[in-house]
Formats: sequence, C-alpha cells, structure tokens
Amino acid sequence: MTSRTVVLATRNAGKLREMQEIVAGVPELSAVEVVSAASFPDVEDVAETGVTFLENSALKAQAVAKATGLPAIADDSGLAVDILGGCPGVFSARWAGTHGADQANIDLLLAQTGDVPAARLTAHFVCCVVLALPDGTQRHRSGELHGRLSRNQRGEHGFGYDPIFELPDGRSLAELSAEEKNLISHRGKALQALRPDLLELLGG
Repeated sequence: MTSRTVVLATRNAGKLREMQEIVAGVPELSAVEVVSAASFPDVEDVAETGVTFLENSALKAQAVAKATGLPAIADDSGLAVDILGGCPGVFSARWAGTHGADQANIDLLLAQTGDVPAARLTAHFVCCVVLALPDGTQRHRSGELHGRLSRNQRGEHGFGYDPIFELPDGRSLAELSAEEKNLISHRGKALQALRPDLLELLGG
C-alpha cells in the first residue's frame, strides 16, 4: 500500500473491476492504486442501514477509512423503475431477499412488471459515490443512466440488472464492452464527477 492507495469499500469483484478500469482511464489518477476492502481481513462489512444511496455510501466509506487509515471510496447504486415508484432503489442488490443474487433479483423484477406495457418500463440506474479520508473529510458525487427494462436478457458483460437494462440505442447494458460502459454508466459518471475531489484530496 502507498500514500496514493485508495480502498474501495466493497468485496464485489464487478464493482472493483469497473472502478479500477475507470481510474486507469484518467491520466491524472495514474498513480492512484485502487484496492478492495477484501485486502484487509480485519475490516468488517458495513451494514447498509441507510434509506438513501448517499447514506449507505457514506456509512461504508467512513467506516473503511477509519479502519484502514487510508482514503476510502464507497458507492451505493441501484435500479429505479418508474412504474414501481423508484424501486428496487436502495434494495436493488437484495430485491429477492438474498444480497447479490442477480438472477433471482432479475426474475422477481420481471415478474412484478410482467403486465406493464413496454412503453411504461422506463428506468434509470443511480450511483452515489463517497470519498472519505481518515480525518473525517468527505466528498460525494452522483451519476445516473437512463433507459428502460427489457423482458429479454441479453449480453454477457456487466453484472446485476445489466442484461435487462435497455439503452436508447436498443442494446442492453450487458452487451457493452467495459470501455463503452464506463463512459456512460452511472458509476462512471459519478466517479468522473469525483475526479476533482480525488486530485485535491490526494495531492495532485
């Protein structure tokens, strides 16, 4: 670990890969090393007890920064379906009852919207990213990606609801390469918005 190490407050391999790829694509952040909280066996998982994306991401970032003594980035993200009043929302990862059960979450969501006309299946991904330092300093940014639900799963990339999230060009998010997704994704937008804060707080 170095003074430019940032701990990503997740054990989700998909999120870690995306965050590393996004940071690697920003020349000014080339010296920043992003590692997973899994690199610190003594750091316990933080319960997502907040009711908003910002509350959950702040809880995780602050706890990991305090536990590791290093800057920490946490995100909370989810899918908001308009016809469902913004659900699954903060419960996206555990919509079917078990955290991270991607296929079960997809199956339940498709079942819940099975009789909704396709034109009304508008939805958007939301991501809130928090950068926290061990001294309590904190910055947060957010990003969104708009599209609609598809009843047909397509694509082999990404994770979560990506296979049923249809973009305006007709492709699912899971059909995009990592490079394409990072340019437009809610997480990519949030991290790009956080870039000035990273440069300021990490010293250049």
